Amino acid sequence: MAAPCWRALLLLLASQAVALVKCSEADDVPEEWLLLHVVQGQIGAGNYSYLRLNHEGKVVLRMQSLRGDADLYVSDSTLHPSFDDYELQSATCGQDVVFIPAHFQRPVGIGIYGHPSHHESDFEMRVYFDRTVDQYPFGEAAYPAEGAEGGQQQAHGPEEAAPEEESVLWTILISILKLVLEILF
Repeated sequence: MAAPCWRALLLLLASQAVALVKCSEADDVPEEWLLLHVVQGQIGAGNYSYLRLNHEGKVVLRMQSLRGDADLYVSDSTLHPSFDDYELQSATCGQDVVFIPAHFQRPVGIGIYGHPSHHESDFEMRVYFDRTVDQYPFGEAAYPAEGAEGGQQQAHGPEEAAPEEESVLWTILISILKLVLEILF
């Protein structure tokens, strides 16, 4: 019985080490992003804290739950978005990222929700202005294939979706391993 427990513990430690490396890589932001604000706060379980974004253009919200689990809900139709009423959301157990497009009407409502799994959640949210220029304002299909070969690269290609999916998988794996360890011990 002790051998499976040690294997599970070693697997958990290895996965957390990989997660730490990924978190340090996540702190790197593109040169095109300009830091506008840093917001730190605390939110109780099942409660919301609301912010208002007036800045025009493409904006990126990166929120890290320092303790507990805070989730992010964004809307351009209400100043009090919730898990029932939102346009954009990120509800992970780690870093939450939302890309607010330039066409959203201002002010944009931002709701930070304290997940009930924790009595209180501490968070830090960094607000960036994305200065990248859309290369294909009418969509990539509106341009011939030769236009993409001129050494130009899209700012947000499909390749960027894979690390987010991988991060979610790591988060789920770590949560499952923590649950197994709690059951065993």
